[in-house]
Amino acid sequence: MNISIFYEKQDPYKTIKDLTYHIGNVGVELKEGNQNRQDIDIAAFTFNDAKYIRKEIQINNEDIYFLYIYINIYSEDLKELEYFVNKIEGVTQSKGMQTIRANFRQEEVFKSCLPLMENPELIKNSARRNILTSGLLSTYSFISSTIFDQEGIFIGTNIYNNSLVFIDRYDTKKYKNANMCIFGTSGAGKSFYTKLLILRYKLLGIAQYVIDPDREYDNLCKELKGTQIKIGPNSNTYINILEIRKESIEDGETGYLATKIGKLVGFFNLIFGELNEEEKALIEEKIIETYKEKNITFDDESLYIYKNNSKRKIFKGSKDMPILEDLYNTLGKDEKTKKFKTKLIPFVKGSMKFFNNFSNIELNNSLIVADVYDLGEENLKYGMYLFTDIFWDKIKENRKDKKAIYLDEIWRLIGVTSNKEVASFIYKIFKTIRKYGGSGVAITQDISDIFSLDNGTYGKSILNNSSIKTFFSLEEENIKILAQYSNLSEKEKIEIKSLKRGECLMFVSDNHILTKIECSDLERKIVEGKKDEDSYSIK
Repeated sequence: MNISIFYEKQDPYKTIKDLTYHIGNVGVELKEGNQNRQDIDIAAFTFNDAKYIRKEIQINNEDIYFLYIYINIYSEDLKELEYFVNKIEGVTQSKGMQTIRANFRQEEVFKSCLPLMENPELIKNSARRNILTSGLLSTYSFISSTIFDQEGIFIGTNIYNNSLVFIDRYDTKKYKNANMCIFGTSGAGKSFYTKLLILRYKLLGIAQYVIDPDREYDNLCKELKGTQIKIGPNSNTYINILEIRKESIEDGETGYLATKIGKLVGFFNLIFGELNEEEKALIEEKIIETYKEKNITFDDESLYIYKNNSKRKIFKGSKDMPILEDLYNTLGKDEKTKKFKTKLIPFVKGSMKFFNNFSNIELNNSLIVADVYDLGEENLKYGMYLFTDIFWDKIKENRKDKKAIYLDEIWRLIGVTSNKEVASFIYKIFKTIRKYGGSGVAITQDISDIFSLDNGTYGKSILNNSSIKTFFSLEEENIKILAQYSNLSEKEKIEIKSLKRGECLMFVSDNHILTKIECSDLERKIVEGKKDEDSYSIK
């Protein structure tokens, strides 16, 4: 079968004039005419259609076209040909389309289906239909967008046409950045999808760092031989919030202490509450004093020591850095800062004293999962911020290497329970990570919470700085909120609400596609942590 489609753009001014004339005449007939006329319903339909077309042309800047569709069906057997014709007629009529057989006009239709750009006048009147621009778009082949990046990883299949979806989010020529947003209600499939991404990128050797507040990536980390770092009351791994790491600034740059102070002010904002400018200045002063006691100043050379009195210098280790207790003691020396000392008691002597230790973690694996589940609901934000800071330093180590940081339940860092300093730090990651060959992945089921701080400024910024947005099934209220900050169409709002588990609407740059996430049986076993008699291994 060959299909030929012709479009003829019409003069909008002449069309509006004809429509207005038609609307006036039919309107009078409907008002004064006999309501028992058999064609009264048809007249009413044409009246409404004419008004609709005129409105779309005048208000929504649509154009009107004449559309011609010709179908040429061929076969070497006459009976088979008749069968094919009947089948096509049945399919088209079941979709509400009218068909006319080209009896005695077969030659003209045959010519129209050849690549000759011929649309004979003899058959035009029978085939002509009116169509607006928005309707015309649907006649283009493959209008259902499909993404097939040559170096991409497999995501799933296009729900509309079953074509494969491959995305290379690190393709800087195609995408402005490699950032992703993954939103969906509980049980919609966002965690499974995220784990699939981690698995597939692990096989490509890409370094990945995961913040795990709900202990969802435990099994995957073990299967992929990653490093899991737990922090909490029952953990024997520690992270010193005051430690300055060599990779915190790039080679050739300066300002280790200044950079660290900026991050610490954000962290202490989480502990002390929103600090005013005077309080920030006081805290900064005490932080500087604390580092000075360890012979660390704004001179970057103070962070190096010379080994065995030689000219070879090495960066100071964890034991050479101050810990929270040092800052706690410094705060207690000044009446103006004693109230801050009191708030640090839980972190130095109380239930969260595991924060008051020298770091003893290794960060050499290409997959590192930070498990902060044991911190409890109220204290998760401290651990999440701490690991985000560490992973951000790892991201900046080498601009040439591809890497990714996954922030699960990101609302805890950019929502109303956080503060502007922390949210600004997270936004900075999403805004600048592209320069370091990295990808930021924001994951959440609490749509309202990510837009709850500062009138949604930070949530919107992260959404806008993500080239790939993945929306799994969401509740009505969350869809309304999301629509305020993204260009969701009315149809897409309905689609997101009715998505099944494992289905999503993907915004990939300017393309919007409905996708079903697909995986192999082996991948499913690895992601779900299920092993049977068939063993497997990941290297």
